[in-house]
Amino acid sequence: MQEAYSQPAPDVALLFKIILHLNMNKDVQAYNKKQSVEDLAICNLLAETIDENLKEAENKIWHAHPVWFLDGNPIVGYDKLKGGVRLMFWSGVTFEEENLVPGKSGKFKDASITYTSVEDINVKDLKRWIKKGKEIQWDYKNIVKRKGKLERLK
Repeated sequence: MQEAYSQPAPDVALLFKIILHLNMNKDVQAYNKKQSVEDLAICNLLAETIDENLKEAENKIWHAHPVWFLDGNPIVGYDKLKGGVRLMFWSGVTFEEENLVPGKSGKFKDASITYTSVEDINVKDLKRWIKKGKEIQWDYKNIVKRKGKLERLK
């Protein structure tokens, strides 16, 4: 009697992550690959989660870091800082989320959180913030035309 050759079942979650990574914007991939191993893991998880939950957004490198836009309006992005990877929501102050810290200038509606480890990322919170980013928007696209004045879109 022949012995059956069995292969381990594929890890569906891993395959899904690989597919998502393959679909990631090439410029964002290049940005992420420039980071340290820990920061690369943070950036990849952020990009994959944002892509997955903001499918209709345009994604590009803007002012040297990855940003996602809806109708030309910046919604969310991240950048490498000395103290970690900062995730920023352009309209985040209006989300009224205690873990998002308002921007320092106080002129704009941005709020952010900085991650130093991939384990720090609460994906449930991240998904909720992305949803709020779609629903609550200030018009950054036309801020220059309005001489620095922000108006709420949604």
